[in-house]
Amino acid sequence: MLKMDLSEEMRLIKRGTKEIITEEELEKKLINSKKTKKPLVIKQGFDPSAPDIHLGHTVGLRKLRHFQDLGHEVYFLIGDFTGMIGDPSGRSVTRRQLTPEEVQKNAETYKEQVFKILDPEKTIVEFNSHWLGKLSFVEVIKLCSKYTVARMLERDDFANRFREQKPIGIHEFLYPLMQAYDSIALRADVELGGTDQKFNLLVGRDMQREYSQEPQVIITLPLIEGTDGVEKMSKSLGNYIGINESSYDMYGKVMSIPDKLMLTYFEVLTDTPYSDIAKIEQDLKEEAVSPLIIKKRLAKEIVKIYHGYSEANEAEQNFQKVFQEKKIPENIENLLLPKKIFKDDKLWIVKLIKQTRLLSSTGEILRNIEQGGVRINNKKVRQTDIDIEIKDGDILRIGKLHFYRIKIV
Repeated sequence: MLKMDLSEEMRLIKRGTKEIITEEELEKKLINSKKTKKPLVIKQGFDPSAPDIHLGHTVGLRKLRHFQDLGHEVYFLIGDFTGMIGDPSGRSVTRRQLTPEEVQKNAETYKEQVFKILDPEKTIVEFNSHWLGKLSFVEVIKLCSKYTVARMLERDDFANRFREQKPIGIHEFLYPLMQAYDSIALRADVELGGTDQKFNLLVGRDMQREYSQEPQVIITLPLIEGTDGVEKMSKSLGNYIGINESSYDMYGKVMSIPDKLMLTYFEVLTDTPYSDIAKIEQDLKEEAVSPLIIKKRLAKEIVKIYHGYSEANEAEQNFQKVFQEKKIPENIENLLLPKKIFKDDKLWIVKLIKQTRLLSSTGEILRNIEQGGVRINNKKVRQTDIDIEIKDGDILRIGKLHFYRIKIV
């Protein structure tokens, strides 16, 4: 546990946050926690609708880890019950409701990944079905009676859909109330969430008061842009960097981000001291150092967190070979091709790429070829309708990062 005075604790907690409501309440809670030697209850909910954790998710996970390091009780709350409703935050249409089987499968995947960041011995993994699934209909009505439709319609996404005469399911109004009830059930002192969660978090404060509890402090965190530098990081948009990706892929994806994101990534995705970040910002402003050098440091820092120092070094060396020396990385995956799929030692290029399982749809493969993203022995494949002669040991490259050595068996 970190030994810090109040100002140091607040400095750590505030790092990379957007808003704390309220800082004064948080300070009081921290002081009281030390006096009573009772840790604060910190929670963040994760709906298991997209089980692959990417760097965007880690902004909250890293903040939970900060609270763990300060000695507080952290709940990693899997919304297996609310996941069957679907969070309407930021949605212009009703979400598809997940089946219980989908929710359970995704939840298990989450649990496998979060301990790359959280301390497993200090993390309580909880499922909100444990209390929400037991509420009687009378209790649900009582919960709903404590909030008004007018208050719900203050929420931008609901207001916009109502104005545009787009359907709003009654069950969607239940979502913020269910999330609030999570805070009541856990008697949460602090709840974390992205900036798009602010309405839900505030409902939690209101509802705790209704149930005679001290309202939770809410901490909103930035929604970081993905590799395109425009949209919020998202697997569905293809601009994400997954924490389970190989060290090489992770390094390469970080190197592909726009320069404008580097300082934010340093702040919310690494433990780089603020003094170092300020120096980096000044150097970039004065053009005292190349942005490429800074981005290499960022990529290495991020890879080190999830893969360790030696793999971060190896990823850096491989990147150097491929992108600056135009060489092939040392350790590349073998692509085993059965001889029987060939005809006169030739194979349709689309069928060849499908064997990698990197790109599954024919349309996606054709787009990659047409955009010059496919090479064999460093020679671009230009046509999509040809059978190509393939030899044992040929090197297939897809995009900037993916290399395969062909082995015919």
